[in-house]
Amino acid sequence: MPRPHGQLRQSAVLRGSGPGAMVDMPNHAVIIGGLEFWKGEMKQLFEPRLTAKITQLLKIPDVKLFTPPPASNDPAAPATGIDVFRFPEWFTAQYEDRPAEGVRSRPLIHQKALVGGRYQRDRKKYGIVPVRFVQACRNGHISDVDWRVFVHGPDDQCHRPLWLDERGTSGDLADVTVRCECGKERSLAQATRPFTLGACLGQRPWLGPSVVAGEKCSGIDGKVEYNHLLIRSATNAYFAETMSVISLPDAGAALRAAVDQVWEDFLQYVESTDDLVREKKKAKVAAALTGQNDTDVLAEIQRRKSGVPPVLKPIKQDELDVLMKSAESLGEDVPEGEFYARALPLPAKRSAILEKIERVVLVHRLREVIAQVGFTRFQAAIPDIDGELDIDVRRAPLARETSWLPAVENRGEGVFVAFRQNAIGEWLQRPEVQQRAQALKLGFDRWKQQQNSDLDFPDMRYIMLHSLSHLLITAVSLEAGYSASSIRERVYVGPAGCGILLHTGSSDAEGTLGGLVQIGRRLEHHLNQALALGQLCSNDPVCAQHSPDSVHEERFLLGAACHGCLLIAETSCERRNEFLDRALVVSTVDAHGAEFFRI
Repeated sequence: MPRPHGQLRQSAVLRGSGPGAMVDMPNHAVIIGGLEFWKGEMKQLFEPRLTAKITQLLKIPDVKLFTPPPASNDPAAPATGIDVFRFPEWFTAQYEDRPAEGVRSRPLIHQKALVGGRYQRDRKKYGIVPVRFVQACRNGHISDVDWRVFVHGPDDQCHRPLWLDERGTSGDLADVTVRCECGKERSLAQATRPFTLGACLGQRPWLGPSVVAGEKCSGIDGKVEYNHLLIRSATNAYFAETMSVISLPDAGAALRAAVDQVWEDFLQYVESTDDLVREKKKAKVAAALTGQNDTDVLAEIQRRKSGVPPVLKPIKQDELDVLMKSAESLGEDVPEGEFYARALPLPAKRSAILEKIERVVLVHRLREVIAQVGFTRFQAAIPDIDGELDIDVRRAPLARETSWLPAVENRGEGVFVAFRQNAIGEWLQRPEVQQRAQALKLGFDRWKQQQNSDLDFPDMRYIMLHSLSHLLITAVSLEAGYSASSIRERVYVGPAGCGILLHTGSSDAEGTLGGLVQIGRRLEHHLNQALALGQLCSNDPVCAQHSPDSVHEERFLLGAACHGCLLIAETSCERRNEFLDRALVVSTVDAHGAEFFRI
C-alpha cells in the first residue's frame, strides 16, 4: 500500500479541509477530492433531527451521515483515505534571476513543461513550488489562471517562457508582475479588477478529471459569474458550511414507536376519540399504548393520515425547549447515554448578579453531531441565530451526486445558564440600550451594503448574550481544565427563554473531565471574573470608543470588541467573532450606560 502524502484529523476535514479545499502536503499542493473519492470503511452516524434538517435544506431524500474514513495501521489492509488531486498546475521554479535592481524574477511554468517533476535550465534541474494565485467564482468553482492570456490577451498565441517578477518584500500585488520574454508584462494588481480574468467556466477539480467544464456558470440572479483572483492560502479560499445539533431526549419517539406497533392492523382506521377508546379495548392495542395520552395518540394518528410530516422546529428552539423544562433531571444517567443533565437549585437569597439568573443546568453528558453540507469561497455562510442555514446560499457541492454527507460526533459536557425574561425585557427598554442598538445597526447596515447581503440585524439580546459568552469562556478556561479554544458556545434566544450553553467534547474519547459541570456550581464566582475582564481592555480607550460604522477600521459588526477582550478562537465561536459588544454586558471606560450587569 503506498504511503499517503499527508494526514488530517477527522474533525479537521469538516472544519476546513473537506472536498474542494486546497491543502499543502509535505511535497505537493493538492485539492481534496469529492465524496466519490473517499475510500474505506466509514462509521454511520444516526441523528434524526440533523438528517431531517439536511433533507429539508438540500432536498435530498434519505441522506445518510458517515465519518471520514480512518487511516489503517495494517500495511496489508486495502487502501483507505481520501484521494486528492494536484492543484494548481502552474508552478514557480526555485531558480532566481535579477533583471533589474531590487527585482527578483522566477520562471512561471506549467506542469506539462516540467522534466521529471522539476524545472530544467542549462542542463540543471531546480525544485518547484505551486504558484500562490488561482482564480475562483462565488459559486465555489476554481481553476488556474490562464497566465498566457492574462499577459498577452486572448488573440496573441505567443508561447515564450513566462516569469514572475517581485519587487520589495511586502508581497503586495502591485509589486508582483507577470512577464513574458517577448517583452509584454502585466501587474498582478490588475487581476483584481472586475471582469479581468473572464467568465467562470464552472471548473470543479475536486470532483475529478471526468467532470467536464466549459459552460459559463451563473449566479442566483441568472447573470454570468466572473472569476476573481484568489490567494491559494488565504483564509477566504474555503469556508466549510456545517450544521450541528445537540442530541436530545426525544419525547415524541416513544409515542411514534407505540403507534407503529398497532398502526397497520388497528389505528389507521381510527377517526375519532370514540374509535380510539373502542380500539384500546383490544389487548394488543392497550398493551402498545400503555402510558400514552389519548389526545397525543389521536393527534399522531391524524397527522399520519393527513400525510403531513412532523413539524421541524428550528434547531436551537428544540434544544432550548428541553433545557428549559422544569424537570429536575433530563435524559438517562447511563454510561452509554447521549444526554444527561440536572438542574442546579439556586439559593433563596441571591446577589444582584444571580438575581438575573433563572435556571442553571449541569449537563453531565452531551453528544454533538456536526455535518458538512457544502462550502463557499470568498464569504462564509453561517447559520442564523436559530442554528438554521439559508436555503438560497450558493454552496458548492461535495460530490457529483450527493447521497451521504461527512459528519463527526463529539461527546462531552457543558453548563447551561438561562436568564430571567423580565430582567432582559427591562434592559431592552432602557434608552441607553436603544441608542447603542442604533449605533450597532449603522455599522451593520454599512457592512450589509458592502457585502450585498440580505442578512437581518440580529436581536440585541443575542449580541449581549454572545458577548457575555465570550467573556465567560475566557474566564472559566483559567480553572475548568480545558483550554479556551476547546470550549464552544451555543447562544439561545427564543420564546422559551434566553440562555448560554458552554460545552466541550472530543471525537476520539467518551466521558468528560467534569470541569464545566463544576463551573456551574461556582457560577457567581465565574460571572464576577468574566465581568471584571470586560470592564477594561488592554486596548482601551480605543476599543471602548470604537464606532461600528467607521470606514477606516472596517469592523462593522463589532462594538467595543477586539483581540484584547472579546475575540476568541473561531473554533469556539458560533458566529466567527461577529456581533460582539462588551458595552452591552458591563460598563466600559466610555460609559455608554447600556450594560446588562450594573456592578
